[in-house]
Amino acid sequence: MSTLAAAIFDMDGLLIDSEPLWQDAEMACFKPLGVPVTRDLCRESAGRRIDEVARLWHQRFGWQGPTIDEMVERVLETVTRLILERAEPLPGVVDTMTALQARGIPMAIASSSPPALIEGVVNALNIGDYLALTHSGVHEERGKPDPAVFLSTARKLGVVPEHCLVFEDAPAGVTAARRAGMRVVAVPSVFDPSDPAFSQADQVLRSVQEFDLARWL
Repeated sequence: MSTLAAAIFDMDGLLIDSEPLWQDAEMACFKPLGVPVTRDLCRESAGRRIDEVARLWHQRFGWQGPTIDEMVERVLETVTRLILERAEPLPGVVDTMTALQARGIPMAIASSSPPALIEGVVNALNIGDYLALTHSGVHEERGKPDPAVFLSTARKLGVVPEHCLVFEDAPAGVTAARRAGMRVVAVPSVFDPSDPAFSQADQVLRSVQEFDLARWL
């Protein structure tokens, strides 16, 4: 990479250990409707927008009663409560952001989560001072693995995609970043590191704590 002009972070599973909480929320909301939600099923759709997940499950399993939009709101209310009750930054997150800030490298969050949840997590983790902006995939026509959320974030930052470094934990997010023409550091959370999508990453770490900024400068 000739120039590192910006760093873009995913949120769920990357900044906070929220993937298990999303799974808890989805199982709590969908199982009473007879949808056979399991943690493995949740992992298959992790990293995607919850509205896209709900539509997928309705097509696959169907249910009677609440609309897709109503189920999306139920899951969001549940996961927001769980995340804000338990949110703590994952190891290495604050140190990495501090190092990037010291080098004058602007940072952003590009997440599939809705804006209110992103704002809540930023406040709970007290990381707002590190960030130039946040951008939610709900504002895009398509979610990850489509690259739109990353391309829009780069445009808002005023940097070209090839000078962005993305931190991602999910296969869909890694694919989206690569399709955007960005470099990617993958930090698998609840995912199998041998997933083929992670082979697209420039580097795969066990934790953000292992990130060495000097390698990218």
